[in-house]
Amino acid sequence: MTPELTFSRLAGGTRSAQLLVVGPSLGTAVTGLWGECAALLDGRFEVVGWDLPGHGNSPAATGPFTVPTLAAVVRDRAVALAAGRPAAYAGVSLGGTLAFEFADDPGPFTAAVSIASAPRLGEPRAWRERAALVRRAGTPVMVTSSAERWFAPGFTDRSPAVASALLTALSKTDRRSYAWACEALADLDPSNAVRPTAVPLLVVAGAQDVVVPPEVAEVGARSYAGVSCRVLPGCGHLPPAEDPAATAAILDGALIDEDAA
Repeated sequence: MTPELTFSRLAGGTRSAQLLVVGPSLGTAVTGLWGECAALLDGRFEVVGWDLPGHGNSPAATGPFTVPTLAAVVRDRAVALAAGRPAAYAGVSLGGTLAFEFADDPGPFTAAVSIASAPRLGEPRAWRERAALVRRAGTPVMVTSSAERWFAPGFTDRSPAVASALLTALSKTDRRSYAWACEALADLDPSNAVRPTAVPLLVVAGAQDVVVPPEVAEVGARSYAGVSCRVLPGCGHLPPAEDPAATAAILDGALIDEDAA
């Protein structure tokens, strides 16, 4: 089925020269994940984020959905949001899998950035086991393990408010929507063939990401001809929240459209 997604403006406005649509990681609200990074891009982009079903501001899903279906919703909404301006996309983890979808079928996007992601994330069996656990016990059961997986060592001590906000959003996420998102990741079946991209694609990894280590991100990058992987030092699985300035700098360098600047 086609889920309903809520889009929220995080920075800039309709007079900004370019549109940047940003996507969330599983279990996060896009405002908490991208808010500070988006503020650093104000003036160059209108930054609009979307929330997964049952996460953040999006209503709960009423049935299963797939990554390609999410991509289709984001692609279609971006056409209206761009209103003829150049548009780019950047997403984290599950949101980052959409960047690979847009590399093949970009719609309005002229560039895409995948952060802490790969064409396939993890193993299908593990995702289905997690889906069953969350359906039974709810999303609060994921808070402790997510705190260990999401952040580079020492981040929660340096930025307790940011970490707490992200984990609180996880605990409030709709359990069925989270479970269906897990199953959407389990169903990913990318091609093994190296293929060209329809638009420029950049892959970014956190140096200390235990979910998608740099070597896994690099394998994903190599599934597309001419695509390389940039590594952010000191970051775990959520670079826009862990190092907003470094993430914003990479996006600035990769996505600025000289004709729109």
